Amino acid sequence: MFKLSSKLLWRLQRWIRQTWARVVGFALLALLSAALAPWLAPLVPDDIANRIGSVAVGEILTILASSMLAVTTFSLSIAVSAFAAAASTATPRATALLQEDPATQNVLATFLGAFLFSLLGLIALRTELYDRDGRLVLFLVTLLVVTMVILALLRWITHLMSFGRMADTLDRVERAAMHSLRQRLANPWLGGQPWDGPIPGDAVAVLSGSTGYVQHVDMSALAHAVAGTEADLYLVALPGTFVHEAAPLVHVRGIAAAEIRGASIRSAFTVAHERTFDQDPRFGLIVLAEIASRALSPAVNDPGTAISVIGRLVRVLSDWKAPPAPVIEFPAVCVPTIQATDMIEDAFRPIARDGGHFIEVQVHLQKALTALAEISPKVFNEAVPPMQRYASARAPSSDMYANGPQA
Repeated sequence: MFKLSSKLLWRLQRWIRQTWARVVGFALLALLSAALAPWLAPLVPDDIANRIGSVAVGEILTILASSMLAVTTFSLSIAVSAFAAAASTATPRATALLQEDPATQNVLATFLGAFLFSLLGLIALRTELYDRDGRLVLFLVTLLVVTMVILALLRWITHLMSFGRMADTLDRVERAAMHSLRQRLANPWLGGQPWDGPIPGDAVAVLSGSTGYVQHVDMSALAHAVAGTEADLYLVALPGTFVHEAAPLVHVRGIAAAEIRGASIRSAFTVAHERTFDQDPRFGLIVLAEIASRALSPAVNDPGTAISVIGRLVRVLSDWKAPPAPVIEFPAVCVPTIQATDMIEDAFRPIARDGGHFIEVQVHLQKALTALAEISPKVFNEAVPPMQRYASARAPSSDMYANGPQA
């Protein structure tokens, strides 16, 4: 049975998030109505078909085409303004989530798709591709499109009330971080063999050959690259890792260097200019911490946002309640374990550094770290105390916690 590779499936998921996929659907709807007209025409009663002329359908399509072009342009300008606002008030890394917002993409695709539908419908009418019964089919499909446009307008008006605001941006980043962490906890070693030791001395490095961030690792492709051999792969470039041309992606042990399929191994990695939230749970925490750091800057001076971020970080990390169990699908690929210490540092170190002069931020930070240690002691007991000491050293007064943190 045919099975999509992990890399191809990941690319398909990213393509589907793009606006053009929905716009193409509307254009295909116009072509489909023209193609189905000859088959649907015999089902149309003659008296109804006589009432619908090409002029009536043409006028509706003309109105739809002219209005949808203006609405699409106006809506796109609003969306771009929201992206700019999120980049300036939160962080530029959060704009990708707004650009992939399904509600915004559906609305813009509906408007632009309705424009393309009406334009293709007018072309078909002018070239007399529709007979009398076919025009009725086009009319019915046009009514369906008009209904979709009205519903999209109502949804767009409601959506604009919060789209691009700080709370909306924080919600999106929190959901992305939580989703990514849950996915990793469900498959902590990406289907590979747990590995936390040093790299074997006789292992041969396979270099990246390109510069950027690892966005995705196709584990099945990595396993296939050493299939039929006794080799083991030691993965060192997890999603989110910055690599350059001389940086290793994996180390191969068990076969001669001449037998290593370097090209096949490199093709399993997707390296691009920016990090993504997919397969990279640390990135979501970093983006949340960036938002808090900007809020704590002297130019913004908004400790309330930083306190809100601290609470969101606790919600995200509290999903990690116990050490994960391995699910091994590719025993030849050894994958390092995600470390709680790294996650705690990504989430709270920037806030502790930039919020040292805000006593209220430091109090909430200490409480958040204590809460994580109480919620998941097996995971965070060792990671929390060093961060608490780091934060205390940057507090306004060294004796602020002499009697315990006060609310």
